[in-house]
Amino acid sequence: MDSSKLIEFKSNPQSLQYSKDLTTDSYSNINLDNTFYVLKTSDNILYLIYATENKSIIFYNLSNEQKVNEIQNAHDNFITNFRYYYDEKSKTDILMSISGEDHNVKLWNISDQKCLHNIKNVNKSGFLNSACLLYDNNQYYVVTSDVDFSGNPEPIKVFDLNGTKLKEIKDSHDDILFIDTYYDKKSSKIYLIAGINGQIKSYDYKENKLYKCYKDKDNNFDHKSIIIDDREDVVKMIESSEDGKVRIWNFLSGDLLNTINVSDKALYGLCLWNKDSLFVGCEDKSLKLVDLKEGKVARELTGHTNDVITVIKVTHPQLGECLVSQGWVYDQIKLWVIKN
Repeated sequence: MDSSKLIEFKSNPQSLQYSKDLTTDSYSNINLDNTFYVLKTSDNILYLIYATENKSIIFYNLSNEQKVNEIQNAHDNFITNFRYYYDEKSKTDILMSISGEDHNVKLWNISDQKCLHNIKNVNKSGFLNSACLLYDNNQYYVVTSDVDFSGNPEPIKVFDLNGTKLKEIKDSHDDILFIDTYYDKKSSKIYLIAGINGQIKSYDYKENKLYKCYKDKDNNFDHKSIIIDDREDVVKMIESSEDGKVRIWNFLSGDLLNTINVSDKALYGLCLWNKDSLFVGCEDKSLKLVDLKEGKVARELTGHTNDVITVIKVTHPQLGECLVSQGWVYDQIKLWVIKN
């Protein structure tokens, strides 16, 4: 979880308006974050990357709004979500794609769209909801989670890029909906963060043990997305919940700092516009602009035809500061721009 990419935008998010649908063939079969990704590569290409119903990955140049490439049959089953990483050592832009039902995690070289690594069969059963890369000792590792509908989920696992399982995280036998990493520069510690039903858990990666449980006594719902913001003295964890609330925690102490009532419907993907403004996707088919200082919803953006799952902030070379969002299933990826 790279908090350095939480860019401080200057434009007023109150001025955002719907511009256009960017896709006609995008498809998301899971109501979790990162169903698509927008990224700028090391050679300054602004890509929108998304999945189709026929299991293809589409590379779309967002600057000139042209489809660059399509990887057909990228997975054996539906692609659930994506992550992006830049490998400083090899100077490679890396895309991670995840398929929950074929239990595979693939890493792609974005420059030529070639598969670099295929971590196969990471779970014996259940559903691979989320995975991420972890950087330690100048190497990348793949971290995976599990949701098992029979009630016996497998623990968090760590693989090398050859697909060899290196370790399992102790006491992590939970149905994990969303997983990510956080590197605390002050303590040089690596944490794994898992969103599950009723609470969030963090694990000390090196010590291989539970670090904190973040649980509100009034919340027994699924946690869909998590952001770490460490730009100020207090490391904040912002999370969205199926009960329609955004909760803000002191990540290191585990204290609940604030609870914001956003909706009576479920909340999904999050993105910070600036330190005081947060966008969150909602089951009621809208994007909610949350004023973090006032602790209330400041505005709604409407136009999606299904639950809004993923929202990403973008700096477009021509249009400036924008949002890109996607709804569930066949709801297409939309662009929102500042209107003067």
